[in-house]
Amino acid sequence: MKESKHKQILSICIFTCLFTLRVNAASSLYAKSNPIIETEREIAFRRAKSLDNGLSVSWLEQTWSKDILNDNALQTSDFLLMKKLGFKSIRLPVAFEYFQSHNIPVEKVLTVIDDIVKQCHAYGLKLVLDYHYGELDDGNYYDETKKIINTWEIIAKRYLGTNPDDVLYEIYNEPPHMNPQTWKDAAYNIVTAIRKIDKKHTLIVGAANLNSIYELSHFVRLSDENIIYTFHFYEPFIFTHQGADWAGPQDATIGVPFPYSAEKIPTLNPQAKNTTGEINYNQYMLDGNEQAILQKLTIVKKWADGYKVPLLCGEYGVYNKYADPDSRCNYIKAVRKSLKTLGIPGILWEYNSNFSLFEGKPSVATLPDCMKEAIGYHDGK
Repeated sequence: MKESKHKQILSICIFTCLFTLRVNAASSLYAKSNPIIETEREIAFRRAKSLDNGLSVSWLEQTWSKDILNDNALQTSDFLLMKKLGFKSIRLPVAFEYFQSHNIPVEKVLTVIDDIVKQCHAYGLKLVLDYHYGELDDGNYYDETKKIINTWEIIAKRYLGTNPDDVLYEIYNEPPHMNPQTWKDAAYNIVTAIRKIDKKHTLIVGAANLNSIYELSHFVRLSDENIIYTFHFYEPFIFTHQGADWAGPQDATIGVPFPYSAEKIPTLNPQAKNTTGEINYNQYMLDGNEQAILQKLTIVKKWADGYKVPLLCGEYGVYNKYADPDSRCNYIKAVRKSLKTLGIPGILWEYNSNFSLFEGKPSVATLPDCMKEAIGYHDGK
């Protein structure tokens, strides 16, 4: 009887093992023949996440430079440094329209960009190609959109063979103060033109009023599923752009600390009287802190969650001429923390110009200790 029972148990075990093997084999075969396919929107979310902890390189948009294309702003050492510091992506603003208006062949510009594409690939960095400094406005919408489209058609054909996980296209930097619907029409036409050539690369689109979070929070998303929506964040402007001559008298007050300190706040510069700078100055005791940053970023996060679309903070940073180093570090750390809390990837402005992280030529040695902490870099790790 015992022997018979043992045979019975053995038979059951053998049957169970064989059945399990057949089920696993069938599951494996099903998985191979029916792979899980990402939707276009899922792809856009994944690619947005891959851009987090990015850095803009101010170079090919510097129209004030004498010979931009021959400046060779990025060397192999720069890519190695960005990689070492933990940055995952590069945003490359390019003044395409400026080059065109100065009779510089687009082929010459793209040859320079080709090298950046190769270097990014070699060092495992994602690349955002950004159409910077266009001249679009309400008055020239029709003709200007055609110019933008013409350039993007050339770019899309040029980089059609690149890995769409690694190269993304930002269709237009900071659309100006213009009718939001006019900008949306332009964006739709640009996206449609690119999609006739390239259906796989992810596009990055912002709202009017200079990529404003408030304008984006009222934007009606485009029908294309493979889009990341971007905004720029420099609030409070009275701190981030203090003393910037291009910002005008509203930001003439310098020595503004972050976070706000009643003991350290300077008196309002007389030039800022009766401007928005005076309003911002009086508001700064409420706006100049991490909690206010988080609250403002939450506005655009709620919009993105409502549409279930991916979001990107395409620029944030501090003009480095007048803000003290500790305040700059405190601000960048606060923005990064808030973005992380909300799950928004961010790209810092910028590498080696007047918003630079470094105190001197880019290197670990010229990166202040407080900035190392702000960007999460630890020596030797």
